[in-house]
Amino acid sequence: MILYCCSDLLWATKVKSTADSLGIPCRPARTLEMLDARLADSQVKALILDLEAGPVTMELLAHIRKLPATPERQIRVVAFGPHVEVGALREAAAAGAESVLTRGAFSARLPEILQDLDRSAT
Repeated sequence: MILYCCSDLLWATKVKSTADSLGIPCRPARTLEMLDARLADSQVKALILDLEAGPVTMELLAHIRKLPATPERQIRVVAFGPHVEVGALREAAAAGAESVLTRGAFSARLPEILQDLDRSAT
């Protein structure tokens, strides 16, 4: 399962529809409560964060990074945002996102990113 938190319906639909077309399970996690519920009922492989979704994205990232890493649970984080938001992109990288991309790069590579995340070991 890949989770996502997006700033608006356009990005959420793009992530979800691309994942669906590839046969990859993908669900939203817009709050800490939603994230915890998904973690409790699914094998979560990755979290995609739209840095324009506000402070909740960094809360979700911090929450994931506080979880104990085990061979069964290694959650990768991909963050994306506008190229002009250099500070937010740097903050996500410093907070533990393995991959930080501009929106253009994320959009162009979305199918490849989802397939790579789906192959991740959990």
